[in-house]
Amino acid sequence: MRTKSRKQNKINVITMGCSKNLYDSEVLMGQLKANDKDVVHEEEGNIVVVNTCGFIDNAKEESVNTILEQIQKKESGAIDQLFVTGCLSERYKPDLEKEMPQVDAYFGTTDLPQLLKALGADYKHELLGDRQTTTPKNYAYFKVSEGCDRPCSFCAIPLMRGNHRSTPIEELVQRAEKLAQNGVKELLLIAQDLTYYGLDLYQERRLADLLRALAKVSGIEWIRMHYAFPSGFPMEVIEVMKQEPKVCNYLDIPLQHISDPILKSMRRGTTQKKTTDLIDNIRKILPEIALRTTLIVGYPGETEADFETLKQWVKTMRFERLGCFTYSHEENTHAYQLEDNVPQQVKQERANEIMKIQSEISWEQNQKKVGKSFRCVIDRKQGDHFVGRTEIDSPDVDNEVLIDAKKYYLKLGDFTDVEIVDASDFDLYGIPLNNKAVGD
Repeated sequence: MRTKSRKQNKINVITMGCSKNLYDSEVLMGQLKANDKDVVHEEEGNIVVVNTCGFIDNAKEESVNTILEQIQKKESGAIDQLFVTGCLSERYKPDLEKEMPQVDAYFGTTDLPQLLKALGADYKHELLGDRQTTTPKNYAYFKVSEGCDRPCSFCAIPLMRGNHRSTPIEELVQRAEKLAQNGVKELLLIAQDLTYYGLDLYQERRLADLLRALAKVSGIEWIRMHYAFPSGFPMEVIEVMKQEPKVCNYLDIPLQHISDPILKSMRRGTTQKKTTDLIDNIRKILPEIALRTTLIVGYPGETEADFETLKQWVKTMRFERLGCFTYSHEENTHAYQLEDNVPQQVKQERANEIMKIQSEISWEQNQKKVGKSFRCVIDRKQGDHFVGRTEIDSPDVDNEVLIDAKKYYLKLGDFTDVEIVDASDFDLYGIPLNNKAVGD
């Protein structure tokens, strides 16, 4: 018979999926901490909350496997209670309850008060976005809106997150001020659709105004933008980037594809010409900008000609940063009506081809950085290296600057000028300027 653990209650929050999920976990942890609960992130605890991802097949499978691992721990007595929340739970709650009844309770993406109640805590409205950050102290993900109103055919996010809901500028400024007081120097703006910000609250796009307001927050040194939709892109945002030193010359703008037939079927509201013109205009206004994009290959009906168009366009545009995913056939999306007719092996081969092209582009661009110096922030120490980033690199997804920790001492969270002495396709190697060597 299973016996309960004798540990005092410690709540372990496990996060699956994207930075938006991580933000939600941090808010949950902040609420629990305010209720005087002992809470940790992905460590040991006798009560476990799994914050799931339900976006694509691989993410769903990883979330399910994590739940199953925790069920085994519960049955063996290693943990006492298991709760599941997040996107997968929002989307498939009845199925999960049927297939995995060992979980104590399932909660959706808007069920935070109910989840807290199950954990013996009260939802505190006065916290105003307070959260227990899990990232290095110098940066924090900063969610400015929730949900999405876009009709993209392949995407299940509206099913899990609902319609777009912007957080007021004044409230976001207050949140940024609290983060800055706690030592955060870099805000990574995230949303399902960043460029839609403000349309619901103010009846106009207000991302540029939000950036100006956040730039006034004392202590914040970098503001970085993720997940900007290309259709209806507010060009005044680029002007703000040009004028405001705190706004990084970096833009994450997921484009997904470029072949017109695929863009039309994806319901992206744009064309190859419009997209190319947008990128050209952005680069014309701000030549030093670094553009990150993501692409999907293997979408239903994607022909060799469509893929060849995409390949040639990637070669031509030479994005500074690029990621590529294989199409996932998601039920209840518009594209689910289409036949998923590109074999998985072909999908993967196409993704590999795109990333090979990008690897060569990245290598060539990185070689041009050798001999130059860049302002870098030092995120962490890993093995024998301090790991930093330049202004055009976001955590986890972009290039890193590696500095020999045996030779140099750097303080985590600090900014320092670094001379690049070597480079590979996705890493830079540098020497800090004006820093003492170890032993000096």
